[in-house]
Amino acid sequence: MQDSIFTKIIKGEIPSHKVYEDEDVIAFLDIHPVMPGHTLVVPKKQVEFVWDLDGETYAKLTAATKKIALHLRETLDAEYIGSQIIGVDVPHAHIHLIPFMNAIDFHQEADQSVEPDHAALAKMAELLSL
Repeated sequence: MQDSIFTKIIKGEIPSHKVYEDEDVIAFLDIHPVMPGHTLVVPKKQVEFVWDLDGETYAKLTAATKKIALHLRETLDAEYIGSQIIGVDVPHAHIHLIPFMNAIDFHQEADQSVEPDHAALAKMAELLSL
C-alpha cells in the first residue's frame, strides 16, 4: 500500500499543525478548516476505512477523539463539537472534529481553493496543543 498523505505527515515528511500525539494516534488541524479549530484525528496505522480498523486501534482512536473534542470545546468555548467520518478524501481512516455554534456553521463546506493560512493555523495549534 502506498503511503497516504496522513502517513507522510505521521512520518514527518510533510509538515502539519499538530495538536495531539500518542503512540497510536495523531491529531492535526485541517489546512482548509470548515471552522477555526477543525481537527483531524488519525490512527498512525494506515487503514483506508474507519470501519476496517481492528478493535484495539478503533478504541484508541475513539478515546483520543473524545479527549480532543472535550479539549476543543473547553478551549474554544464552542457550544458544540461535531464529528464526521467521510472516508472519500484520503485513503486513511480519520475523524473530523469541527467546533461550531449552530447547524449552519457545521454544514459549511471549506473553500479548498484558497491558500492555507499557516500563520493562523500555527497560532491555533499552539492554543489547542495537548
